[in-house]
Amino acid sequence: MSVETDANGRLYLPATLREKYGEKFHVVEYEDRIELIPIADDPLAAIREEIGDALDGQSRANLREAAHSAAKAEAIDDVGDARDVSEGATEPTK
Repeated sequence: MSVETDANGRLYLPATLREKYGEKFHVVEYEDRIELIPIADDPLAAIREEIGDALDGQSRANLREAAHSAAKAEAIDDVGDARDVSEGATEPTK
């Protein structure tokens, strides 16, 4: 399927695609292409549907703290890897 933009740069999707994927999309730009990622009407409900009851009983504060701790640990690992490379190691160590 091919579609073209109009004079104002708008892209029109056929009704069949809008019915299947919705009206909202996240545009992801790559070097050689773009992709349209559908955004659910209720993103939180879509997440709940995907993960099921994995987060039941977890407070928002606990989830936020866990995400913060994981991100901090990953950043510390990345800094350590960068130091290893800058000090002459051929590959980052894990």
